[in-house]
Amino acid sequence: MPLQFNTVKLFAGSGTQELAEKISTSFGKPLGDKTLAKFSDGEIQPFYNESVRGADLFLIQSTNQPTDNLFELLLMIDAAKRASAHYITAVVPYFGYARQDRKDKPRVAIGAKMIANLITAAGAHRIMTMDLHAAQIQGFFDIPVDHLDGSVIFVPYIKSLNLPNLTIASPDMGGSYRARTFAKFFNAEVIICDKRRKRANEIESMSIIGDVTGQDVVLMDDICDTAGTLSKAAALIMENGANSVRAVCTHAVLSGKAYETIENSVLTEMIVTDTIQLDPERSKACSKIKVLSTADLFAKAIKSVNEHASIAELFAVD
Repeated sequence: MPLQFNTVKLFAGSGTQELAEKISTSFGKPLGDKTLAKFSDGEIQPFYNESVRGADLFLIQSTNQPTDNLFELLLMIDAAKRASAHYITAVVPYFGYARQDRKDKPRVAIGAKMIANLITAAGAHRIMTMDLHAAQIQGFFDIPVDHLDGSVIFVPYIKSLNLPNLTIASPDMGGSYRARTFAKFFNAEVIICDKRRKRANEIESMSIIGDVTGQDVVLMDDICDTAGTLSKAAALIMENGANSVRAVCTHAVLSGKAYETIENSVLTEMIVTDTIQLDPERSKACSKIKVLSTADLFAKAIKSVNEHASIAELFAVD
């Protein structure tokens, strides 16, 4: 007797509508019908316009700012639970607040842990995400976590560039493990940009550990916020004799003057994914941003979860 799987329904949060539509197309099933009502004071109320009873729900929403994106996801989970959904997976391509993963000074919150608690308490049975700021955040959850790896998207693209003297760089000490892991796919050397901050989003000084003379450098990072670190690292790398410098970044937060900073930098290009929807107007004015889609990867992961199959093959880099 063939295995029977529950009906799959995909729903998009308003902050990740564009990616969700691509995922649904790749998966081969249209998005479910959902409405987001708003009260005059800004209060939001998502609700489903179709039955979800007994279905396996995949709720697609990144939790980048504004905070409404996070709260909308929590309300979607709660509504699904109260409507008797069988299994609820929060598909969070970009897990916001991940940079608050520890107490790095007195009297601060561990925001990543709190968000994990909220998603679990709301009623999610599983979370699916990509390139967490720190992999150990998976341990903040007491439910299964599918942590997808952006390398399977970035590596083929970098290989297609046929860079003659490829060197991988980390824009800070904290990203050195990520850079070394990525460099193994190319058997490339790793250099590190050691930065010292005055405060969040403000760099006091930066220096390079390693030789970049004559190299085609690719800077690796998981989040690009203001683009200040990447642009400063790129300038320093070029000043030290590199042939070219590119940046690879999974989550394009791009706040403040980030678009202008990237466009005016020495970067040849900034390669990002669509885990966060870019500002359509500002991105048009920035010719250096190259967007690679994560839709196929998430669609395959959703299919595997629904069919109780392994997702190990999704980590195999071509």
